[in-house]
Order: sequence, then C-alpha cells, then structure tokens
Amino acid sequence: MTTPEAEQDGGDAARPEARLERAVRAAEQALIEYEIAVETFRVEVENFSRLHEQKLGPLYARLEELDARILEARAARSGDPEDRRRAEEARSRLAPIPGVEELLHGWMDDSGLFPEAVAMLTDQAVRPPQRVRPSEEARKLYRDLARKAHPDLAQEEKERERREEFITRVNAAYARGDEAELRELAEEWAKGPELKRGPSRAEELYARLEWLAQRKELLALLARELEESAIGHMLQLAPDDPDRLLDEIGQGLLTQLADRERELAALLGES
Repeated sequence: MTTPEAEQDGGDAARPEARLERAVRAAEQALIEYEIAVETFRVEVENFSRLHEQKLGPLYARLEELDARILEARAARSGDPEDRRRAEEARSRLAPIPGVEELLHGWMDDSGLFPEAVAMLTDQAVRPPQRVRPSEEARKLYRDLARKAHPDLAQEEKERERREEFITRVNAAYARGDEAELRELAEEWAKGPELKRGPSRAEELYARLEWLAQRKELLALLARELEESAIGHMLQLAPDDPDRLLDEIGQGLLTQLADRERELAALLGES
C-alpha cells in the first residue's frame, strides 16, 4: 500500500526540477551550518581578543617602554648617531596618538596607568577582566535561530530584509552571551509569519545554486582570515582552555620585563 508521502515523493521525483530543488535545499542548509560555524568562531576570536588585550595589554606596553628606555640609555653612553636614531624611532612609536584612551581600553588616562594595570605589573591581585563566553544553552538557541531565520532561506527581497534585521539582533545577543534575549528572540520568531515558498523554475534554481556557491566562497575567505589572524591562531592552540594560554603568555612577558628592568638598571648604573 502506497502512503500519501510516498505518492508525493514520487510525484516530486517525476518533475524535471525535483532533483535541482533538492540540491538547492541541501546547499542552503549546508551554507547555513557553515555560516553558523564561522560566526561562532568569529565571536570566540573577538571575545578572546578583548580578553587578551585586557590581561596582557599593560605588559606589552610596559615592555615597549622599557625597550625604548634601554635604547635611549645605550645612545647616551655611546653617542653613536645610529644608536640615537634607533632610540628616537622607539620613542616615537610610544608617542601619544588621538584616542589613546579608547585604544588602551581604559587601562590608562592622563595621570598614568589605572590601579588594575599597576596591580598586574606588580604581580598583585587584580580584578578579573570582563569576559564574554556564550553558554551552551546560548549556543544552542543561536544555532536554532540561525537555521530557522537565516536570510539565505528567503526567496523574496522583502522577506530577506525582515530576516536580515532579525538575524542582526540575534548575532548581537549572541556576541553578548545574552541567553535571556536569545530566548525572547526565539519566541518572537515563533510568532512571526511563516515563509511561503512557491515552486521555482529551473533557471531560478540554477541561479540560486550559483549564488549559494559564491556566498560559500566569501565565508571561506572570512574563516581563513580569522584562522590566520594572530588571535585566531592563539585560540586554536588552546580552544578548551584559553585562560591557561593567556596565563602562560603573561608569565613569559613578566620574565621579559624582569630581564629588561635588570638590563636598564645596569645601563643606568654604568652611564
């Protein structure tokens, strides 16, 4: 006995466009899954970059200051024009620039380093830096919403615009790790209008496949840029415990700072 579903599948298979439609649906879902993975990694890289700057930024800044002072001390001792040039270049790289407070993410103002930065440099207790790491529930909500509301599923421009506006809000909530807002967005989407899709002509399906392929190429480029960035590479070294990696780097920087302090003291003592 043939079921209604089987009869429908058989009818679909008989249409010339049936295989092409199945290929388009499969390509759409594959693209959405890939975009979810890329966006998730982008958020992780962004969050890790913020944490990296908050924890290690003051150490890097202090290291650069010591390097400049060491070069200046060497130039003062030798009087060599080349030594002076190197010292001037190092000092110029540390010169204030517009918006420096924003670039240093609140670690320094006109009066110098904030107490948190000083505490970190002196190996004292410091307030933990702000971190944003979406929970597993937030990740699940984000993936579900992306699969249901993704703009790539729209066939009409008006529907695409509606989905793009909605997904922008979803991405922002996910980047903040806001689980409650993601739940509200899920409820909002569930109450919204359902996407109505009519039959497509073969020419439209071919064009759709071509667009999906181009979109996949753009996402692949973005993924490669993220993976090859300094922060992305670091994150891949310790995806399950990035805090440990930052602690190891911080310890290495503290060792370098101690070496530079001794070197500068020796130069100033001999000058």
